[in-house]
Formats: sequence, C-alpha cells, structure tokens
Amino acid sequence: MGNLLSMTPPSMDLFGKAWLYGDPRHVLYPRNSTGMFCGIGPNKAQPSVFYFDILKCVTSINIMATTLNGLQCPTTQVCVEKCPDVFWALNPIAYLPNAKPQDYFNQSLCVPSFDLARTTLKVKEIVDQELCPFFYTPTISVLGRCLPDVTALKNIPNDFANTWGLPSSINDTVNGIRNAKGGIVNSFNAKEIGVRIFEDFASSWQWIIAALVIAMVVSFLFLLLLRFIAPVMVWVLIFGVLAVGAYGIYHCWWEYDNYRKSAVSITDIGFTTDFKVYLQVKETWLAFLIILSVVEGILLLTLIFLRTRILIAIALIQESSKAVSHMMSTLFYPLITFVLLVVCVAYWGITALYLATSGIPVYKVVALNSTQDNCGQISGNETCDPQTFYNSTDYSWCRSARCIFIKYNNEGLLQRNLFNLQIYNVVAFLWCVNFVIAMGQCSLAGAFASYYWSLNKPSDIPTFPLSQAFIRTIRYHVGSLAFGALILTLIQIIRIILEYLDHKTRAAQNPCSRFLMCCLKCCFWCLEKFIKFLNRNAYIMIAVYGKNFCLSAKNAFMLLMRNIVRVVVLDKVTDLLLFFGKMLVVGGVGVLAFFFFSGRIRLPGSNFCTEMLNYYWMPIIVVVVGAYLIAHGFFSVYSMCVDTLFLCFLEDLERHDGTMQKPYYMSKNLMKILNKKNRGPKNGKGKD
Repeated sequence: MGNLLSMTPPSMDLFGKAWLYGDPRHVLYPRNSTGMFCGIGPNKAQPSVFYFDILKCVTSINIMATTLNGLQCPTTQVCVEKCPDVFWALNPIAYLPNAKPQDYFNQSLCVPSFDLARTTLKVKEIVDQELCPFFYTPTISVLGRCLPDVTALKNIPNDFANTWGLPSSINDTVNGIRNAKGGIVNSFNAKEIGVRIFEDFASSWQWIIAALVIAMVVSFLFLLLLRFIAPVMVWVLIFGVLAVGAYGIYHCWWEYDNYRKSAVSITDIGFTTDFKVYLQVKETWLAFLIILSVVEGILLLTLIFLRTRILIAIALIQESSKAVSHMMSTLFYPLITFVLLVVCVAYWGITALYLATSGIPVYKVVALNSTQDNCGQISGNETCDPQTFYNSTDYSWCRSARCIFIKYNNEGLLQRNLFNLQIYNVVAFLWCVNFVIAMGQCSLAGAFASYYWSLNKPSDIPTFPLSQAFIRTIRYHVGSLAFGALILTLIQIIRIILEYLDHKTRAAQNPCSRFLMCCLKCCFWCLEKFIKFLNRNAYIMIAVYGKNFCLSAKNAFMLLMRNIVRVVVLDKVTDLLLFFGKMLVVGGVGVLAFFFFSGRIRLPGSNFCTEMLNYYWMPIIVVVVGAYLIAHGFFSVYSMCVDTLFLCFLEDLERHDGTMQKPYYMSKNLMKILNKKNRGPKNGKGKD
C-alpha cells in the first residue's frame, strides 16, 4: 500500500490536500469583523452582515488594493438577523454627559462582545471606536450583505441632516450612497429587476414549459417526417436559392438600365463613406450583375453535374429518418450528455473553489485614519487574530485600528502551486467535457451503425441498440476516446493562451504583431474545427470496427478524401436542411410565444393575462432560447445519424459488390440511384 501511495502523482496529492484543507465557507458566507461566519455556527440565526459605514468600503478600496491587497471592507461589520429597513440617526442629545448609551443604541446592531447595559463608555467613545453605529440607512439583503436600498434613499431630502440637527457627515454619507458615489450602487436596481423577473417566471412557468414541450414535439415530428418530405424540401430550398439569385440578377439589370444614361460614373465619385452614393451609378449595379450571374451559373452547373450526388444525399437523409424512427431512444441521449456535462462543470467549480480557499486567512492591523492620535505608527505589516483583537488593549492607543482580512496564506508547497493547480484543473475540465461529447458521439454512431449493417431491416436490428453501443463504448473504447479528447483539448489550450496573450499585449501591439496574432488565432481556430471533424469521423470508425484512434482517424480521413465531392454535397445539403428545420422550430415557437405572452391571443378558459407580467419579453426569450437548445439537441442526433450512415455507405460501396458472399447493405433506393443490386438468392434483401 505504501508503494501505491508513493506512486501517486504530486498534482493528485496536492488536489487531495486542497479538498482536505479548502474551506468554501470563506466564499459562500459573509463574515463579521471578528472573522466569524454569518448564517452558520454561533451566528446561525444571523444570516446577514451589516456594515456600520458602507461608504468606507468604496473610499478605501483603492488604497487597500494597491497597498495591502485587502479584501474586507474596513468598517465594523456585525451579523444581524434582519437588515434594517428604515433610516435612523443618533439623537444629538445622546452626546450629553448624563446620557445613557442603552437608551439610544440598538444592542442587536452593536459589536457582540460589547454590552450596552454594563459599559462605562460615553456615547462619543462608543461612536469613535465603532462599537455601535451612529446612523444607518434603509438596506436590503443581497447575497447575505446588507446593501443600501436606493429606492428608499430617494425619499430622504438632500439636506435632511441640517434640518434634523444631525452631523453633516451623515448627510454626506447618505448623499454619496444615493448618488452612487464611487460606483457603490451602480447595480443595486438589478435586485429589484431580478425580483420582478422572478415574479414573471413564477406566474408563467407552466406556459413556458408548455411552449418548450411544443418545441420538442415539433422537432420530433420534423425529423420523423423527413423520410417523406426530405426530397420536396431539399429541391424547394435549392430552387428557392436559384430563384432568389435570378431575382437579384433581374433587379441589378433593372437598376443598371435606369442609370445607364447617367453621366455620373464611379470615377467621378471617388472614395466616400456614404455607400448610398455608390448605388446611384451604373458601374456598381453592373458589378453586382456580373457577380450574381457568375454565382448563378456556378450553382446551375453544380446542380446539373452533381444531381446524382444530391439524390444520394436525399436518400441518406431519408434513411437517417428511418433509422431514428426505429431507435427513438437516441433522440433523448443528449439528456445523458447534458447531465454528464453538468457533473463536469460542478466538479470543476467545486475543485476551483476548494483550491482558492485552501490557504489560511491572513489578517493585518490597519489604521482607518492614520492622522488620528498615534495611528501613523501602524505600518500595516502586523498580523492579528480578529477573534481576540477587539477584546485586547494592544492597540487601544489607536481608536481607528482594525483587524482586516488581507489574503489567503501563499506559503507552503500547496499554496505556492495554487496557480498551477488551477491551470491543471482547467485542462482536466476541458478534457472531461471533450471526453463526454466523444462518448456520446461514439455511442450514437454504434447504434446507427448497427442499423445500417442489418441486412434485413428492421428484423435484424439488435434489441436495445443504443444501450448495447453505450456498453461497448465504455468497455472497449474509453482509451481511444480519451486520446482523441486530449488532442482536441491541447488545441483549445493553445487557443486560450493566444487569447490571453492578445488581451494582455493589445495596447503594446503594432500592426505587424496584431496581424501575426490574428493569423495565429485564425489558424488554430481552423485547426480546432478540423480536429473536431476528424475526431467525429474517427469515433464512427471506432464504433464500427473497434480499432484504435489513430488507425480509425486515418481510415476515416482517407475514405472521406476518396469521396470528397460526395462529402461536400452531403454536408451542405444536410446543413441547409437542418438549418431550415431549426429556423422552423425556433421561429414558429417564438412567434407563438410572442402572440401569447403579449396578449394578442388568449386561450379560452385560461386565467393567464399579460397584465400579470412585468416584462412580457422575458418568458419569450426563455422560450426562444429553450426551443433552440431542444432543436439543437434533436438535430445533433440526426446529424450524427447522417454522418454514420454516410461512412457506412462509403464502406459498403468499397467492400461489397452485390454478390452472395458480399451483398450490399444499403437501401433499395440507394441501390436504384447508383444502378446497383444484390445478385443471387439474396437479391432484394437490402430493403428499407
């Protein structure tokens, strides 16, 4: 056992220490001035932290950031059960010699270790030492922090302090908060908007789910109906593109004919930023006419010479629809991929959180007012313990001395390698995400390949083909998938590094370096796309033949290169069809949601009305985004089916000749298009 432990990689050992010593409470829960967490432990009944003077968090943040890298607000903070929601200021008569502090202060908002009933301090001493707040404004709890309620502050007069006989410092502080001095409340209204959006979701969630169910049903029906409507849709879309091009040619000719007699030419105009001027000369429309005519001619020639390959693409799309109809469970496999991706994201986030909080918090003594008394003697390098600092008399000679959280300890092997471990965590996250996607592609490819290589369909299709393919993938192909995912991860890491370097050096770059950086980013973007394409086809070959990644990638690439024209035609026809399908689902459901949530259509017997919503566009956006994700999930499965059947079809053509020993496995429709057939007793066995 000792030998096994000694063989553990150092990075894994450090990760284990991070999980052991990390404390996410530093991020998840607020803390008071003594370093105690609010909402747990002794302060379980006090979930929010209250700041005595929140404006100090802003006025001193620049100094703290540049000198001490401090992360805690330099004002007294206490855990409270409820954030104060009213304005209160200490009555000026409380400063009289005979005034009793307990008659003017609220014990629940004072420092816990300070007892108003037993103190011998005067009110001024209590205020100077920030043992109790001498005023507070209406606040609301945001992530456990009592932050100013801007809406309530607007109702307070600008000169209220002078009117009520209060110190002018209170007036300045409240006005600074209200006017967002230092950017402290630039986004406080976001909470109010968020509450309204939450109310909209609470009143319309049933209809949002109904719209998403409609999107799922429409996507499902569209894929199933492709076996019947694919030829019509493909030809309609192709001739639609040609018709649009023909109309463009006619329009350009018409505009050219209108300006043909004009004496103004493009040389008379020269260069101008007003592009409308160029549309008033004949040369512009003549150029458009020539370009569109050339493009239209290329499309027509392509259609004439590639009509057979277009018919093959249509037949494969129809065959894919049949395959999906025989294996309906494949349409819901993206849910498994989604769950696994959520697990990857959760593990990465939790690990990053534990790594970030694995050091011991470091507190240092800071003087909020260095000009007061002898506070200038505090250098800011003295460490302190917040749980004992405020009960000691070590710094009683400086009333503005505070024990402030500065950072997490960066000493020790674990702390010195935190940055490297975070990078390692990101690499592992990308690798896991790519592996999960690869596992889904290989599992789906195995299921669809079992459909194609069944000679008598559907009787020869295996029982539970997707489950069997998933088990085979987990049992035999994990190493190949991990290797392919690693290659893609390395490319993505290089792209991230390039983006980081470009961001850091953008201000110092000259035109030559910017051009070089742009070229590098473009090249690695293209490389990532190519690796994804190669990996996808390699996983299909792995699912079909069970060979290793390198050999499968080589065989898939060579097979595609031998049929490059078919690859391009099928890819573009499929992309056009699936793009139209996505637009149909998203556009149709989006328009329906718009008319419903805007109140233009009402369902009989429904008590829902648009007046119940604060922002009717929010559920519409959710429906549109959700419909797109649903359509993308369904169509990604269909696209994988088309690619798998296409590779199987190419393999079928190269390995078989239609004899009894080597019969074709393709459908009758494909054999008819290619003028091929199975000979002998098995003639006609390759049926739909």
